[in-house]
Amino acid sequence: MELKELRHFIAVVHYDGFSKAAENIFVSQPTLSKSIKKLENKLNVELFKRSTRKLILTDAGKIVYKQAQKILGATDELTILLDDLALVPKGNVVFGVPPLIGALFFPKIAGGFAEIYPGVKLELVEHGAKKIETLVDEGKVEIGIVVLPMEQKKFNVFPFKKEDFKVFLHMNHPLANHTTLNLIDLKDEKFILFNSEFALHDLIIRHCQNAGFDPQVTYESSQWDLITELVNAELGITILPKSVYEKMNANHVKMIPLHQPPIWQLNIITKKDSYHSFSVKALLNYLALDTDNHL
Repeated sequence: MELKELRHFIAVVHYDGFSKAAENIFVSQPTLSKSIKKLENKLNVELFKRSTRKLILTDAGKIVYKQAQKILGATDELTILLDDLALVPKGNVVFGVPPLIGALFFPKIAGGFAEIYPGVKLELVEHGAKKIETLVDEGKVEIGIVVLPMEQKKFNVFPFKKEDFKVFLHMNHPLANHTTLNLIDLKDEKFILFNSEFALHDLIIRHCQNAGFDPQVTYESSQWDLITELVNAELGITILPKSVYEKMNANHVKMIPLHQPPIWQLNIITKKDSYHSFSVKALLNYLALDTDNHL
C-alpha cells in the first residue's frame, strides 16, 4: 500500500466521484481508477458500491477512509515537524572546550547562540584539549574546540580563532620595563604552566626548547586564574594568549609581547562520518559564520 493510493482514494471521496477528483488532483481518470483498484487488491476489499449511480462507500471503504485520513495526517505532520526542526532546531548539543577557552569565549557564544536558537541547550563539558579530542572521537561530545597541533585524520576541522601568546609577569619583575621579549630572554625564569593534560603545556615547552632551553617549571595548574594569581604573587612568569589579560583580576601583572611568538590556533572539531543533528549544524554554522562578530 502506497501513500499515493491513499491520497487518490481520499480525493475520490472528497470530490464525490472519479472524474471530478481526477480534474482537481491533476491525474487522468484511468490512472485514478487504476490506483483505486490497486488499493482494493492490496487490501482485499471493495471500497465503493459499484452497483449504484451515486458514489457510496462500503463498510470496508468507510474504515479505510477513516484510517487513511489518520495515516496521511500523521505523515503530513511528520513532514511539518521535520521542516520546523530544520528551520528552528531544538534539543541539546554537548559542547566540549578546555577551561581557558570556556572562560574566554563560552559566555559570549552561549548568549549569542541562545538569541538565535532559544530551543537549543548547550551542555558544556570542560577538559583539557587532549581529553576533548578523545571525547569527540568516542562520540561523547558532539562539537569540541581544541588547540593545534592535533590528530586531524579523525575529525572534521574548522578554524575558529588565532592569536599571539604574550609573557605575563609581575610589574616589579626585572623584565617588566621591556616593550618586547624574545623567548630566550626567559631561559632563567620560573615558569607557571597548565598541567600536562592541556595542549598549552606541551606547546610552550616545545617553543622554549626550539629557542634553545628547557623551561624551569615550578608550578602547574588546571586553572588559568590560579596561574595568573601565582604570577601576581611574584612566584614566576607564564605565557598565555592575550585574551586572558582582559579576564584576569591580577592588578599587578603586566603583559609583554614576544618577538616571533607562539600562535594560539583554535579549531572546531567534530567526528568524521558522524551524524550531525539540526542543532549541531546550527551551532557549527554560528561558530563558523559569526566568529568575527561575537568574539
